[in-house]
Amino acid sequence: MDFVRPRPNFPKRAVITSGMPYGNKLLHYGHLGMTVRADVFARFMRDRIGADNVIFVSGTDCYGSTAVESFRQLKESGNCPYKTIEEYVLDNHKKQKQIFSDFEIGFNLFGASAFGRTGEIHKQTSEYFIRTLFQNGMVKKRSSMQFFDETANRILNGRQVVGKCPIENCTSEHGYADECSLGHQYMPQDLIDPISTLTNKKPKLVKIENLYFNLENCIPLLKDWIALIEKDGDTPQFMTKEIKEFFKSPEIYIRREFEAKFNQIKASLPPFEDITKNEKAPSITIVFEKLTDRERACEVLSKNEIRYRTGKTLTPFRLTDNSEWGVPCPEIDGLKNQTFYVWPESLWAPISFTKTYLESQNKPADEWKKYWCSKQAKVYQFMGEDNLYFYGPAQQALFLNMNKNPKIDAAEGEFQLTKICPIKSILYMNQKASSSGSVKPPMASEFLKYYTPEQFRIHFLAMNLTNNNVGLSPKVFNPDAKPEDADPMVLEGNLLTNVFNRILRTIFYSTQNNFGSEEKGEKAGTIPNTTISQDTMEACKKTILDVERFMFDKKFHQVFNAVDVFIRNINKYWVKGAPLADTSEKLATLTANTLQMIVVANTLLHPIAPSGTENVADYIGLDKSKCFSWDNIFEPFYALLNPDKKGRLKPLKEKEDFFKKSEYQLKELIANK
Repeated sequence: MDFVRPRPNFPKRAVITSGMPYGNKLLHYGHLGMTVRADVFARFMRDRIGADNVIFVSGTDCYGSTAVESFRQLKESGNCPYKTIEEYVLDNHKKQKQIFSDFEIGFNLFGASAFGRTGEIHKQTSEYFIRTLFQNGMVKKRSSMQFFDETANRILNGRQVVGKCPIENCTSEHGYADECSLGHQYMPQDLIDPISTLTNKKPKLVKIENLYFNLENCIPLLKDWIALIEKDGDTPQFMTKEIKEFFKSPEIYIRREFEAKFNQIKASLPPFEDITKNEKAPSITIVFEKLTDRERACEVLSKNEIRYRTGKTLTPFRLTDNSEWGVPCPEIDGLKNQTFYVWPESLWAPISFTKTYLESQNKPADEWKKYWCSKQAKVYQFMGEDNLYFYGPAQQALFLNMNKNPKIDAAEGEFQLTKICPIKSILYMNQKASSSGSVKPPMASEFLKYYTPEQFRIHFLAMNLTNNNVGLSPKVFNPDAKPEDADPMVLEGNLLTNVFNRILRTIFYSTQNNFGSEEKGEKAGTIPNTTISQDTMEACKKTILDVERFMFDKKFHQVFNAVDVFIRNINKYWVKGAPLADTSEKLATLTANTLQMIVVANTLLHPIAPSGTENVADYIGLDKSKCFSWDNIFEPFYALLNPDKKGRLKPLKEKEDFFKKSEYQLKELIANK
């Protein structure tokens, strides 16, 4: 008996989120590359479990020091068209929303954490989180060091201080007040060589009170979480490896050139263990039992001018800030007049967006809990690897501690673990690009001058970003590209613009020319009515089940490979069978079996190329309420035809394409002929 592979178990309801772009910028290719994957998965889930059961949300991350600092610089440049930061961020939000729409990103809601009904609900949600966490004993008032620019006479926000990240082996280009551009967290006093961006002078450290989440106390809970997700076949290895590094005991690395000084003062340090494994190692490694001991040790080392770096470990997670541009925080533990630090409030922002969307659908106020607090639902969060710390340890611990008795297997009605879907970096011309780095990424809108949204979507979907960095080298942006070179950006898209277009045109022209009789009152292009072969149905079923498994595992490059092989086999099937179809009955059988495979391929492509596949469905005469639903995916295509079309294909004009090349590409083709 043949082995039957078990099908994956999908939730009854799903929320899909993608990383929120900051409110100080437009979108570059990295934002789109990540969001395309989330969109493809959201569209697949709508087809798979029903559109009414899927909510795809994201939004502009309006608040935080990035927006404040960018607006300040824009004002100082003398070319600022905005009177207020609100106008500046709102305009960016509107432009972000339009760009996503241009790339056929199908959000249920793309909100803004500061504006409209979304902003109002986000303020309520933020207050709900801080009060609940405080009641559950997980929030404490803490005096911490912050940077103060004496010349400017002001407390500096996170992005108004730049230096070098103190985390050992960090490769980020910028270290800010308490996090670097790669997402490493540290105490402000550990930042190396801090400089104020306001005056280019070294700021001093002053004590400021803020509210903190006791993240460092959540290690046992988080270790249980890691052990659980490691058993999942779709958890990337790099993700668990990186997160585990934060569970290490607090460490300090001291360069060998300071060894003599260190030996003189080490007796004054809190208790530590020297775990240096090699006497020739470039650094001495000492480890502490408690984070507070390491902080005291860092103060002693700094006073004695001993240079050091710290290791990754969980530190208290700051919840509040002193910025005027932020979500207002209610008075907690006697602390007044504060705003939320941008990172924690951006973690629960998707809940605010979910609430806003459900409210717009006239759902009850607590409907959001059916998506975020139910074992029958799952939240899938797509993001870049740089944000693993926040969506990993920080968010999972925050959400689980919203429950009175936090545990991995949370009860029905309590906050559940979310599913993190991270990707590795999309390198630009084999270099890491970022808005704040030396290599600037092209803006997303630039791609639409040369490529169609479908070409962009399928190219980014086909990238194997599960455990590898992948290069992006569009020919039009590559100064080293030769005229005769192929363009990597259109390679995967050729499956649509060449291969699938070709078989679609062939089947349409053949049906229009060979089927339909005036004597019987039939018009040209009537689909022949015959039985689909068992071999064809089995070939379709195999590819359907492969795609289902790959989608479940978020292995999108394998989704593309499976669909690519299937569509090419449709062409081969027709090419092989056409010369043998020497009777109308044989041609009818060949046509029907080819159409069966085309309809299946079109359904599998629907999340990737929505507008093109819906156009194909219209031309075939399919009922779109049926043909894209996986409730019907194993049915012969006759059951999916719209009765009003009476089995007739919509006439296809000569050289008509369902999936088109861009105007730029068409002009290039003409010029090169």
